[in-house]
Amino acid sequence: MKRLSYILTIVILLLHSTACNDDFLDLQPLDRFAESAVWTDPALIETFVNNIYFGIPHGFSNQMMASLTDESMYNADFGSSNVTRSLVTPTDYYTWDLDWTAQGYRGRTWNFLYKYIRSTNVFLSKIDEAPFGADETSWKERMKGEVYFLRAYHYHLLVEMYGGVPIIDKAYTLDDDFLVHRNTYEECINFIVADLDKAAALLPVNHPSLHKGRATKGAALALKSRVLLHAASDMHHNFAWTSGFSKPELVGYTSGSQQARYQAAKAAAKAVIDLGAYSMYKAEPGPNDSTALNYSEIFLMKENPEDIFIRFFIQRTDADWDGYNPGLYNNPNGYHGWGSNTPNGQLVDDYEMKDGSRFDWNNPVHAANPYANRDPRFYATILYNGAKWRQRPSDVIGMDPVGIIQTGFWERWNATTNQMVEVPGLDTRKSPIEDWNGTYTSYYLRKFIDPTIDAQYFKQDLPWRFIRYTEIILNYAEACLELGEEAEARLYINMVRRRAGMPEINDSGVALRARYRNERRIELAYEDHRYYDVRRWLIAHQTMGNVQGLEIRYKLLPGNITSTMPTYTRIEVQDRAWHNRAYLLPIRLDEMNRNNNLIQNPNF
Repeated sequence: MKRLSYILTIVILLLHSTACNDDFLDLQPLDRFAESAVWTDPALIETFVNNIYFGIPHGFSNQMMASLTDESMYNADFGSSNVTRSLVTPTDYYTWDLDWTAQGYRGRTWNFLYKYIRSTNVFLSKIDEAPFGADETSWKERMKGEVYFLRAYHYHLLVEMYGGVPIIDKAYTLDDDFLVHRNTYEECINFIVADLDKAAALLPVNHPSLHKGRATKGAALALKSRVLLHAASDMHHNFAWTSGFSKPELVGYTSGSQQARYQAAKAAAKAVIDLGAYSMYKAEPGPNDSTALNYSEIFLMKENPEDIFIRFFIQRTDADWDGYNPGLYNNPNGYHGWGSNTPNGQLVDDYEMKDGSRFDWNNPVHAANPYANRDPRFYATILYNGAKWRQRPSDVIGMDPVGIIQTGFWERWNATTNQMVEVPGLDTRKSPIEDWNGTYTSYYLRKFIDPTIDAQYFKQDLPWRFIRYTEIILNYAEACLELGEEAEARLYINMVRRRAGMPEINDSGVALRARYRNERRIELAYEDHRYYDVRRWLIAHQTMGNVQGLEIRYKLLPGNITSTMPTYTRIEVQDRAWHNRAYLLPIRLDEMNRNNNLIQNPNF
């Protein structure tokens, strides 16, 4: 009884205190800005906009999108095989759910993206009432343009992963009806394009240096080019992959002309070209230029004329272990790197010979020396056995003073034991240096990696390029190709090849389409395009076979001499499987349970 009396006394005192101080419940938070403060201060509003940019996942995560495609494999798996074997289900997202993949895989999922979409809607509902001065109108309009672009980009990512999704264009309150339906695919594309048109009308072609990295008119037009090209593709017109799905309008167009959509995609790409704000880096190589170096430099510069929409980094950005450190993630284990996203043999084999012919393991000349006379972009993208790289770390340099990639095995004669011994290369999975990080395929990624940085201890600070001008050139070429305008398509494909130091092509018909698709595969490797390209072209069932690699061996010859020329044996190093359900992600079961108006994607 005494305890009860004590509690009642405390409650009465608290009530009295509250009654005497009308401001008790109006205290401002001490660890963040109150909402009321944000929308009365233009500088805080800009900070709010800045945070929305972080919702766009960059490609420098430890697990790259390339490892969910026929470009690469993730050497530690961490659930990536759930995707590459078509095992993702509404109750098991696995690798898509991992917290530390927010900048890679998880950043493309329903729950993650809608949070940022809500932020864009909050902004658009508040901005017109915000107190900007008469001389600050351009600031306000620029931010509106950015947010229209950002909302479009987030919806673009959603539609790529799920097809038609609910279009939410307002900030929900607790009184709103959350039981919404999915909009059709066409409605979603139209909504995205409308936002991009608004953005393009409000944004400048260029920003002053203080605002580098923000969306521009060119970024809005370029994203529109990508969105319309993807929407025009076969996946959204041919529904055989859906196995009789009863709501095809959720995953594509059920009326209208595919050719008209390619025409729109062509016009969108041409609008970026005609803007005149961008150009291909070293589009016309000089007689003494290294075209491999030219291609490397695109990704090893802070800025270049190809940049349309990029994300800058500083060396201390993202302090967590998976935030941003592409050199550490992808360097060979013999450099104390993690060897995370190793190129597949299939990608390597798709780099043409320097004369434009296809590489072929059945050609004895090619098979004897597979890394000679290849497309210059191969040398700028792939680290292969025998490639010159950077100086080894101090504790390894004694074993390799030159810095040559070693993914082979040397057979040597041990005169003491009178038997042959196998000596593993420093960058193999039997290396004396962190063998668990070694490659299965015998390759490592070179593209994006700054060789002047010791990635074991330091982060490079090079930007991720979400959209670069060469993609727009290829988008335009693809739209022309699908419209039957082959001469125009070849003209633009050959622009890309000429910069790469590759001979021009004169193919036509089916051969030209195949040549274009391989050109896009090579030029845009590891840039987060392949995952979507194989789906929109409806070729994933052809590309998602078991991962191929090599066993490289320097054999012991008669006289107990080790050969200086290795032999190459093709091997399969990872099982994969394709099912048509993997064309789109399923909507999570808990989301379906919360909203019985949602319809699940095909084949789930």
